[in-house]
Formats: sequence, structure tokens, C-alpha cells
Amino acid sequence: MVTVAPAEHDRRVRTARLTRAGLAEREMLERRSVELAESFLQPLGGAQRARLAGAMREVERLLTAAIVEIATADPAHADARQCLRAYFAELERRSGVEFDPTTGSTAEPHELRPPAGELLVAYLRAEPVACGAVKHGEGTTDVKRMWVAHDARGLGLGRRLLAELEARAARAGSRVARLETNRTLTEAIALYRSAGYREVPAFNDEPFADHWFEKPLVSIP
Repeated sequence: MVTVAPAEHDRRVRTARLTRAGLAEREMLERRSVELAESFLQPLGGAQRARLAGAMREVERLLTAAIVEIATADPAHADARQCLRAYFAELERRSGVEFDPTTGSTAEPHELRPPAGELLVAYLRAEPVACGAVKHGEGTTDVKRMWVAHDARGLGLGRRLLAELEARAARAGSRVARLETNRTLTEAIALYRSAGYREVPAFNDEPFADHWFEKPLVSIP
């Protein structure tokens, strides 16, 4: 069924390959698996099959969300830079305007390192798929660089990341979380409003922003 031989690139590695008989056996087992699955579905009507498929997708989504890990990262780390580049590129693509992160309300690396602030990166199967940062001020904290990769959206990751950033801000002694955003980021605006942020007059001179929000924070001992 299987042959085992040293790998060509490294003789210390052993490579297992299915023989022709092994491939035929695997094909037969896969065919039986499909037949068994079809026998389970046969008694179900169309609406029931659709409900089952939807439930399976929801289970997959929740299990995927459960394995996402959020960690503090240095802004100079390769994973952090990768997320920030993707964030800037999406801003430019959606707005049609070049984004300059060095103007307006900045979030430079030194502003996102403790004690001045923090940068968080979310990982899915060891791949960086989201980021967000806080920049602490006098009694307030600015939420910065919120971004979720397109393939990781729909997992509730943005809300989870935002809640973690708010908790970091509260632990740093901030009473209010603030943020600004561009009008093209409609999903982000909807998230902020549903998370309890209210729109306020502009509190900085960020040229890329169209909306400014803030939210009172609950003190964390």
C-alpha cells in the first residue's frame, strides 16, 4: 500500500507515498464515505438539507473563531508590519486616496510600545490575520490601526479585538476610548456603533477621517 524512501533533498527525511494499490484503496474508501454520507441525507427534504448545511457552516465558523489567538506584538515585528501594510493598502483601495500614516493623528512605532501604547496581532493557524493598537493619552486612549484580513471576516474577530483593546486602555487608567475612521469603512463604522461608541465632533486633525467616535470605559482594577 505504501512505499517509504529517503527524501531527495535531505536523506534524514523519510517520505511515504501510496502505491498504485494504495491509491486504489484510498479511492474505494472515499467512495464508500460519500455513499455513507448520502445515505444519511437521503431521508431529509430540501429545506432540512439546507438547514443542516447552514448549521455545519456555523459550526465551522465558530470552531475557526475559537482557535484565533491574540498577542501583543512589537510594531517593528514582521507580522505587525505585514498587517499594517495590508491595512494601509485597503484604505487606499477603498478610498481612492493615498494614505500617509506620518500625518494627522499618528501611530508611530514608539507610540505603540508600552507604556505609551500597545499593538495587538491576531493569529489564525499561525498566520497574522488582524491587528489593532491603542495609544494612551491623559485620561483617554486612541484606538488605532484596526484591521481584519478579508478571509478572516465573519468570525467576530473585529469585535473581540476591539474589546481587548478597550480592556488594555482601561487597565492603563483611561476613562474614554476614542477613534476616528474614514466614511468608506462602513463595516468598521457599524461595529463601533454597535459596540457603544457615539459620534462626536472632531477631536484631532486627521485628514483621512470623516467620523470621530468615543466610548466611556469601565475601570479595571
